[in-house]
Amino acid sequence: MKKNTTQGSDQGPGGQPQKKVPLIKRYAFFLVTAALLIVLFLVSPAQGETAALMTGKSLLEMLTIIPPIFLLLGLLDVWVPRELLIRYMGPGSGLRGVLLGILIGSAAAGPLYGAFPVAAVLMKKGASFKNVMIFMGAWSTTKIPMVLFEISSLGRTFALTRLAASLAGIFIITLVVDRMLTAEEKAGIYAKAAEF
Repeated sequence: MKKNTTQGSDQGPGGQPQKKVPLIKRYAFFLVTAALLIVLFLVSPAQGETAALMTGKSLLEMLTIIPPIFLLLGLLDVWVPRELLIRYMGPGSGLRGVLLGILIGSAAAGPLYGAFPVAAVLMKKGASFKNVMIFMGAWSTTKIPMVLFEISSLGRTFALTRLAASLAGIFIITLVVDRMLTAEEKAGIYAKAAEF
């Protein structure tokens, strides 16, 4: 009997063998950024130092935010059954899925890059593309602490008007992107999320 060589950790989506990405290619962005910082430091030491400090500060901020998000994602992946997530946020969830996407996104904390791993887990668990898009939009524009801050500092009328405009924008963008992408392109996005 022939052994299946595509099984195991090197198996990609659809049972296809996954290609190994060279280390330099995988970290090319970071290497290019480091090289640019070195060049900037050599050309203009003052600006190079400022850029290095800003890069270090951003990196430190990211390292303090990403681990708790990944911990919560692990818990979500283990504790929330796929069937439950499909029922509440899947393709047939209707208004319930939309409201849940807005609620989860609005209650979240942290910068937008923290939303991408959460969106990947939601896709892996069977959430519909529209609901994931709504979740991403809510994370970026309708956070509850931000709305409360706007009410206290800019007034209720401004805050609620901005919130209504943001929600309208989220729905318009979701509909446009959903219509523009083909079923194959969406399947490709879900396949990438499954690799996460």
